[in-house]
Amino acid sequence: MSRARAATVAIMGMRILYGAGLVAAPTRLGRRWLGPASATAPTQVPLQGLGTREMVLHTGVIWAALRGTALRPWLAGSIAGDLTDIAATVARRDGLPDGSAAATAAVGGGSAVLTGLLLAAVDR
Repeated sequence: MSRARAATVAIMGMRILYGAGLVAAPTRLGRRWLGPASATAPTQVPLQGLGTREMVLHTGVIWAALRGTALRPWLAGSIAGDLTDIAATVARRDGLPDGSAAATAAVGGGSAVLTGLLLAAVDR
């Protein structure tokens, strides 16, 4: 396995752990992003859905890496997810905790950039 694929597996493993955390503890992980609303069932449902998306999508990346198949479609999907999270947060930033939109842009943007670097490095 190439270094780029090995790095991809490691980073996607962390994304899977983050997703599992959102499923298991949506209030705890969602509080900084969504404030007190993260403790309510109507907010926990989409947080857990996001966590599930993280686990499924990034498990797909690892599966493809281990099988030696194309990673680009999976990584592009990951970037798209990060960018839509940023766009939705910025669009609905009124009512969110102060700094939430900026923090989401920084974290989601960082994830998108890192995944973009992986995408550029794999399958060369």
